[in-house]
Amino acid sequence: MKVIAILGSPRPKSNSSALARKILERSGELGAETQEFVLNKLQYKGCQACETCKTKLDHCVLKDDLTEVLEAIHKADAVVLGTPNYFGEVSGQFKSFFDRTYSFLNPDFTSRLTGGKSSVIIMAQGQTNLNMYADVYSRYEAWLTRYGFANNFSLRMNGPRPAGSVEERQDLITEAQKIAEKLILLTPKNH
Repeated sequence: MKVIAILGSPRPKSNSSALARKILERSGELGAETQEFVLNKLQYKGCQACETCKTKLDHCVLKDDLTEVLEAIHKADAVVLGTPNYFGEVSGQFKSFFDRTYSFLNPDFTSRLTGGKSSVIIMAQGQTNLNMYADVYSRYEAWLTRYGFANNFSLRMNGPRPAGSVEERQDLITEAQKIAEKLILLTPKNH
């Protein structure tokens, strides 16, 4: 089994990244192969709306650091997506990455990904009210479902906390570990 994390925060010790790493750590303990991609360290462009992935190729025409990330998603059994909430939305780094997943769709808008993958979307926000920005997850989950992800999880951290403060939130660490265990259980044994 392979679990990858795509980290969309520009902060090196971000809370969304820390929670994603807790999932990777527990998945690794349970025998999964893990890998992470820190978007802020990569050089890439957002989708160019060229439609080449629909007219001439079965993948994104752009060749940059995101090429490896997109290929890793194809090979992964589970994808952990971490982002802070900026102005009621994902980070710019994450949005530019996610727009490039448009290449996962065939010209008829069916998915090019193998179905049955699992996903986790992790969002950290300064707003203490978790009802605020709850709509962000559902928008991204809808696309993941369209891509064929069958088991989708959400993990959200709230409150104005400095980077690296996940260690103070045992409730979230425990939830991250339980999600990792579910990812392992939900992956077919032939993977």
